[in-house]
Amino acid sequence: MFFSLDVLRARKGDCLMLHYGSNDDPHLILIDGGPSNVYKPHLKPRIDQVHEARGLEEEEPLPVDVVMVSHVDDDHIKGILDLTKEQRGKNPDLRLEVTSLWHNSFDDLLTTKPDELMVEAGFGTAALGGGAAGGGEAFDSGSVLAGLGKTALAGDVEDEEEMHTLEVLSSIPQGRTLRDDAKALGWKLNHKFKGKLILATEKSKPVTLDGLQMTVVGPMQPELLALQKEHDKWLSAQKKKKSSEAALAAFEDESIPNLSSVVVLAELEGKSILLTGDARGDKILEGLQLVDILDKNGKRHVDILKVPHHGSSRNMETSFFKKVTADHYVFSGDGEHGNPERETLQMLLDARGADANYTIHLTYPVDEIDEGRKADWEKEQAKEKARKMKNPASKKEVREDWSPAKHSLAAFFKENPKLAKKVMIVDDKKPHLIDLLEPLKL
Repeated sequence: MFFSLDVLRARKGDCLMLHYGSNDDPHLILIDGGPSNVYKPHLKPRIDQVHEARGLEEEEPLPVDVVMVSHVDDDHIKGILDLTKEQRGKNPDLRLEVTSLWHNSFDDLLTTKPDELMVEAGFGTAALGGGAAGGGEAFDSGSVLAGLGKTALAGDVEDEEEMHTLEVLSSIPQGRTLRDDAKALGWKLNHKFKGKLILATEKSKPVTLDGLQMTVVGPMQPELLALQKEHDKWLSAQKKKKSSEAALAAFEDESIPNLSSVVVLAELEGKSILLTGDARGDKILEGLQLVDILDKNGKRHVDILKVPHHGSSRNMETSFFKKVTADHYVFSGDGEHGNPERETLQMLLDARGADANYTIHLTYPVDEIDEGRKADWEKEQAKEKARKMKNPASKKEVREDWSPAKHSLAAFFKENPKLAKKVMIVDDKKPHLIDLLEPLKL
């Protein structure tokens, strides 16, 4: 019996494959697909390798139990849209036989009427300079963009959190495209949940996939109701004041866009993997408590923790790492948006110490991550300086110059040599498998 997490490079996003079962009865789950330029160089070749290792004929499709997209965010959904676009072609290079898509599309999360949702179409990736919405048909954003502050949507956004908000909003149509693609391909939507929302409640029970137990930890109903409320406020503001500021007003709290993240605890033969998407640490703990899988001390140990939101410190606290401990910590990110952040690694160190037995998995080499983090730091610093010049009375401070000693991961690991020895880097030329049971030979 094998139970292995396959970690792929995914630029600033997530892209994982979960293998479970036996050599005679193997099973596969795809979890997120990263942003653009992840599917073809990373995900597709890996799927090809699995197809070949299974001994399937070239024309035989590869069985996939579930394609799970944690939430509508381009750095999770775009690679899957690239996959579905190819699958819908006349002669796809790679054929999959997918049983189900697990995904809470934005339309499913909200009760807003379809004609009201049309206003959101203006936030397509085209508005952010990224072209069409994804793997399916493009949408017409021109009429909406005319009144939404083109300068901000084109990339002149002063605050990085606002830019992330715009990116999330731009992914809303991508969720619709994915749902349409899945329907056309015959993938059952949320088949273990009767086609309804994947949601954590006090009455939630684990679902089983050929021996694999999956417990939904998030999203929770109160958070989805809050999302609905904020979304309706946003729509109301849009009707009264067509500006980018109004569009952002309801979504400035970074927890709002990511509240729909599907969080799942996967368990097989006493081993466990906590898949977290971009959920916030405190909400994950609430979800674990809600479904009653914390111990009497409010803690839970898992074999693998996919660290939330690419290791962003805004999503984490030291207390989370104290309450949810793991043997393996997976940090997915290449330095864009500053992730994974040095502060988050410090939280992990503070919580677990350097002598405990655990491994840190990074999807890119430390020097490459630091290069991306430095570029992001200097970009944000330039915006802060421009904002200060425009408004000298602003209380928002301009960050100091980038210092390798103070800010880089390389210096952090040099200062903590025991922790540095725990680091493993995902190699782009060979599979990065974390085997929890028998070793997987793929």
